Amino acid sequence: MIRSFNTVNQNMNILQKKQENTSANIANIKTPGYKFQDIVQSTMDSRVMVNYAGGNDGDRRQELGRFVFGNEIDDYYRNFEQGFLTETGIDSDFAIVGNGFFTIQMENGQRGFTRNGNFILNDDNILVTMEGHPVLGIDEFGQEGTITIEDEQEMNFNFLISDFNNYQELVSNGDTTFIAGGGQAEVIEGEIKQGFLENSNVRIADELVKMIEISREFEANQKLLHTADETLNKAVNEIGRV
Repeated sequence: MIRSFNTVNQNMNILQKKQENTSANIANIKTPGYKFQDIVQSTMDSRVMVNYAGGNDGDRRQELGRFVFGNEIDDYYRNFEQGFLTETGIDSDFAIVGNGFFTIQMENGQRGFTRNGNFILNDDNILVTMEGHPVLGIDEFGQEGTITIEDEQEMNFNFLISDFNNYQELVSNGDTTFIAGGGQAEVIEGEIKQGFLENSNVRIADELVKMIEISREFEANQKLLHTADETLNKAVNEIGRV
């Protein structure tokens, strides 16, 4: 009975994480450059269940067979499929066509990588993200540095576009920013469209279906928990009468 409670509790915890993940995807459906995340779930290895009700004295161990006691989360998978490009007509908006990430300078000096090209000019005429992180570029001599714009109408410059062999090694650092995990960044010549933004790649219909499925699984587990509780109460009351 205790194992049944543990199994249901574990399933409820997984459902809670799935609900939080799906809610985050839905909340970012209009966030430029957002990449939706999925949870990879698997069934736990089966285990042998035993009791000691065998033998004349009811004290002999007997195996009842192999049983699976729930599921577990294996990993989180980020889908980096490109979202649709939308024309904004704003000079400081940019979108990457194909692979690669805009490279930005984080507060601690670490480099970040994003597909969100919703940039602005700060008071020093430096192109920055909405969070204030400077966007990095490459000058005509191949030197890397922050992008400074003296004339707002002249925005012809080379972005520092970074790419990775395995995007799943990137570590999320906010809704649309990533830092390099175990992968090494490679500078590439990306195709850039000015006056465009890459939309979130969240598919709202898929996420709503997931929410419905999670809700139904919650209800099923609550019924199991209620049934187990009633069975335990009944057993305790009957033992008390004996």
